[in-house]
Amino acid sequence: MLKIPAGEVMLTADAFGDPADPPVVLLHGGGQTRHSWGATASDLGSSGWYAVTVDLRGHGESDWSPDHVYGLDNFGGDVVRIVEHLGRPPVLIGASLGGNASLAALGHHPELALGLVLVDVSPFLQPAGTSRIRDFMTAKAAEGFASLGEAADAVAGYLPHRPRPRNLDGLRKNLRQVGDRWFWHWDPAFLSSPADQAVQRDPLIDSARLGAAATSLRVPTLLVRGGESDVLNEADAVRFLELVPHAEFATVAGAHHMVAG
Repeated sequence: MLKIPAGEVMLTADAFGDPADPPVVLLHGGGQTRHSWGATASDLGSSGWYAVTVDLRGHGESDWSPDHVYGLDNFGGDVVRIVEHLGRPPVLIGASLGGNASLAALGHHPELALGLVLVDVSPFLQPAGTSRIRDFMTAKAAEGFASLGEAADAVAGYLPHRPRPRNLDGLRKNLRQVGDRWFWHWDPAFLSSPADQAVQRDPLIDSARLGAAATSLRVPTLLVRGGESDVLNEADAVRFLELVPHAEFATVAGAHHMVAG
């Protein structure tokens, strides 16, 4: 386990492979933890890469923002700090929130990375899909679950296309136990909007800002879409590829938004 200082927070990470190999940083989606990329990072670590998976701020075993504020500036800034800690440009692989954070960071620091892989995310997303994710994440955020089994039932209802796991050890990594209740392993403030915000908007999805960052991309770029995703549709992917003509595109057939899963 690694600890990476990022301003006012400390980020928790795992590393796979030889530190002398070219680095790749894998960043998870909102509400997930670094463990969502564990199998991929292990494969990369045994294939000539130094793979680092990181819990984003407010998630997993990383610190929560002291002011409980989470936005592209926070997450993008943390990506910069992660790269500074490595001491050399990596390939950035980001799923959903992790992809937006990477794109935001590259918008300010074009030479930050050797390459970029966006996994089922772009500046353009489907509101119905993102709302479905938010509704699931917030449904039990305050009250938690009575057991791991209850949490597994909730996940099975949200992801009916995936079999309910018999072994709940993987799910345990996405939850924290407080007393006799189980809560998602992220700061509940992560999905809250400031009370004095006149116009309610998602501080993590800014099409104008992320679109400008995409236009400035000069590093090798790959956009990966889950073939059954309701978050990034084909038209969204086309819009991204028009902004980034040098980018490559791949579809993972049968996958939904949680492509790594």
